[in-house]
Amino acid sequence: MATDPVIEIRELHKAYGQLEVLKGVSINAHKGDVVSLIGSSGSGKSTILRCLNLLEDSQSGEILFDGEPIAWKGEGHNRRPADGKQVLRVRTNLSMVFQQFNLWAHLTVLENVMEAPVTVLRQDKAEVEARARGLLDKVGIGDKCDVYPAQMSGGQQQRAAIARALCMEPQALLFDEPTSALDPELEQEVIKVIKDLAAEGRTMLIVTHDMRMARDISSHVVFLHQGLIEEQGPPETLFDAPRSDRLRQFLSHSQPA
Repeated sequence: MATDPVIEIRELHKAYGQLEVLKGVSINAHKGDVVSLIGSSGSGKSTILRCLNLLEDSQSGEILFDGEPIAWKGEGHNRRPADGKQVLRVRTNLSMVFQQFNLWAHLTVLENVMEAPVTVLRQDKAEVEARARGLLDKVGIGDKCDVYPAQMSGGQQQRAAIARALCMEPQALLFDEPTSALDPELEQEVIKVIKDLAAEGRTMLIVTHDMRMARDISSHVVFLHQGLIEEQGPPETLFDAPRSDRLRQFLSHSQPA
């Protein structure tokens, strides 16, 4: 019997004033799925992640996590999550890695990774520290525990941000353009970590401009255009035999896969 998706988005609509950014998007991710969201700027990719993690309020549609629907109050532009404890639970289990790292400048790398499990989840500090050190080793910067973010390269900062996300022990990871702020050499450091996580069978949704990475690690690729899903399917289908003219045009202007 098929299990519920870890993440389920049904007919999601999101607008900023009169600007409709998402026009009815539905996406599923089961345990171990790596779903990449591709498309041009303004197509709604990052907005999907922000709505999913409840950083943005959507106007209609449903979001389910592990089969549990988000409870809402109000309607349209007044719609808000109804249960603060549920919001915390969802954000704990859907750790997000942002484009710009978002590390605390006044905390060391180790303190950054430990901060949320200790202060938000009230976990034992010694246990969290041991886990954090192990995760920093895992992403290849175990020697940077006592360094401040400003003393590290962008690639090292993004790997610290990934370790921070993993330290929450989430059920799924959300990556919002995790390599777009990096130069090509540093980009490869981060891509290697993401590929390793995919190989471990972690559930991930990735917004990316990197078609090679999307092709290599995804189990499913979603191409968005003007707030709608234009085409979706396995990476070999989308990249080798795109059906829509818009996707063919998009791929012709993207880096070769």
